Amino acid sequence: MFGAVLGDIIGSRFEFDRGGKTKEFKLFTERDSYTDDSVMTVAIGEALLDSGKQIDEETIKKNVIDSMRRWGKKYPYAGYGGMFRRWLKSADPKPYGSYGNGSAMRVSAAGWLYGSIKKTREVARWTAEVTHNHPEGVKGAECTAAVIYLGRKGKTREEIKDYVIKEFGYDLSENLYVLRKRHEHNETCQDSLPKALTSFFEGYSYEDVVRNAVSLGGDTDTLAAIAGAMAEGYYPIPKELIEEGKRYLTDELREVLEKINTNE
Repeated sequence: MFGAVLGDIIGSRFEFDRGGKTKEFKLFTERDSYTDDSVMTVAIGEALLDSGKQIDEETIKKNVIDSMRRWGKKYPYAGYGGMFRRWLKSADPKPYGSYGNGSAMRVSAAGWLYGSIKKTREVARWTAEVTHNHPEGVKGAECTAAVIYLGRKGKTREEIKDYVIKEFGYDLSENLYVLRKRHEHNETCQDSLPKALTSFFEGYSYEDVVRNAVSLGGDTDTLAAIAGAMAEGYYPIPKELIEEGKRYLTDELREVLEKINTNE
């Protein structure tokens, strides 16, 4: 389950159009770092693992809230958005109607841990609803987890694309070239999911998918985290990339990711 985290790290130094919208760049440099995308991916993963066989809405949501708040306090300067930062600090955290792409960037564990598309989408929805309970925020999380699930179950990219269009209604008519031309920095699920999906569908390997996402500019760490999570379900990640990415993580972040991998 390193797909989202490696994408986050690789995309981190290019956020806010610092990369020239190109696919030609060195994957890892001393300027890279993990962000809130990685921290919350780990938080969700740990919450779902801790839930075990108790796959009911109340248990999942309680564990997700507790885990995100716990990890958020451990890593208070990871780059959270203002509303989410207030949610982390609230005495009584409630969902706040967000349709930001945070629901999709943190959900990847749900795509790996369950045995049916129905349960995968259900759990993904619950992980979103504790904060991002706007329909678009929920849809972004469900779609990301569904693509991961379908990829790891051996579906072709054409089959996955057909499912996405039928079930979620995203407009995937624009290719990467067009998306780059009409570029904007937009952190909503409505904008980020078509970009991440197109990066995945036009890629030919895990690395190529991440490069596609980074080349779109804007919110590159989150785009690459979402697209990278999707790609991991379909393509193997070279071991050398995983080992290189691990160097940017703290021991406890790395340990949780490795624990999730052994439970997939």
